[in-house]
Amino acid sequence: MPRKVLVLYAHPSVERSEVNSRLAALAARHDACTTIDLYALYPDYRIDVDAEQQRLTQHDALVFLFPLFWYSTPALLKEWQDLVLEHGFAYGSGGDALANKDFLCVCSAGGGKDAYRKEGSNHFSLRALLRPLEQTANLCQMHYLPPFALFGSRSSLTDGRLEEHQRQFEALLDGLANDTLSHWRDSAQPLLNIGTEESSMEQAQ
Repeated sequence: MPRKVLVLYAHPSVERSEVNSRLAALAARHDACTTIDLYALYPDYRIDVDAEQQRLTQHDALVFLFPLFWYSTPALLKEWQDLVLEHGFAYGSGGDALANKDFLCVCSAGGGKDAYRKEGSNHFSLRALLRPLEQTANLCQMHYLPPFALFGSRSSLTDGRLEEHQRQFEALLDGLANDTLSHWRDSAQPLLNIGTEESSMEQAQ
């Protein structure tokens, strides 16, 4: 029986999204996925913590789908983390509701991949910049998978890279649903991008 995948999509300007909106639509059509558009569901930022926690317990894998904003998540997704991942639920004494679930960050970055390395303009790899989310997974006893990313996202549609990225994203959703990504759990690889240069290139942490 397929595992259940929860995709939390967070984009504050969905009408301007060329990448994440397409990935969210793919996830919404996937039989194993529950896809939640956080900005559509909570335009006033009043998050229903009980409903979100119940939704988490009903799924086997969690995906954050978002554009990278100042090396982190959009504000509402950060608010979701602050409120939903409570002590006693997600971590701390008795807080094991998320233990052994998979956690994957799927994000788009405006800068090219060369910008996300020690010698680049951002000075850190994407994985290093997302360390707070990785440690969140660790604290919640989740299995952290390396991030799946699209660099140079602003030109990805016009230069023909977006279609392949969408295909890989669908393959990742299949892998999460069918539990075929176990070798990526807690992996030290910088990225999860399958069969691309990004998946194997060494980035300074």
